[in-house]
Amino acid sequence: MNICVFSSSSNAIADVYVSEAVDLARLIGQANHCLINGGSNVGTMDVITREANKNGAKTIGIIPEKLRDFNLASDHAHEIIVSEDMMERKFKMRELSDAFIALAGGFGTLEEILEVITLKQLGYHNKAVVFINTNGFYDDLFRQFERSYEEKFAKESYRKLYFVANNASEAMNYILNYKPEEIANKWFEVPTR
Repeated sequence: MNICVFSSSSNAIADVYVSEAVDLARLIGQANHCLINGGSNVGTMDVITREANKNGAKTIGIIPEKLRDFNLASDHAHEIIVSEDMMERKFKMRELSDAFIALAGGFGTLEEILEVITLKQLGYHNKAVVFINTNGFYDDLFRQFERSYEEKFAKESYRKLYFVANNASEAMNYILNYKPEEIANKWFEVPTR
């Protein structure tokens, strides 16, 4: 299985987040899955690539030309695919992947995981999407989701679009046992012509 992991490019984060990346990488590698990620040599992106490699995973990094030209491409990935820009990078990550996991991360990680949720909501894919909520990192985001449900910006059924895992083991268990469900129409009411 090709598992896409969205994660941080920061080298300044706490050890608890690095440890979670190591645990996830180990589980991906030991089960002989393929890691797909952003292909960078910094932050937990680099950690997960190195550790997945060490544990037997094939690793594919996808990095835009601009970031590669800043010398940010991983030396640890089995394969680096260079995309023209960020949009092509994300498209390629989605195309190659069978499931998506978000570790704790910044704006880029949020943008990536929210895009795959939105595309699933619209019926462009029906793949597993997981947040690993290390150290309660995503608690405030999930509170925002709750407000969206309460105020009818999103349907309650959209809770099924993603899974919240407490750790890497829960995330992998969910992905390995994932059964796609039919997603309800996005709109509460569709205008008639």
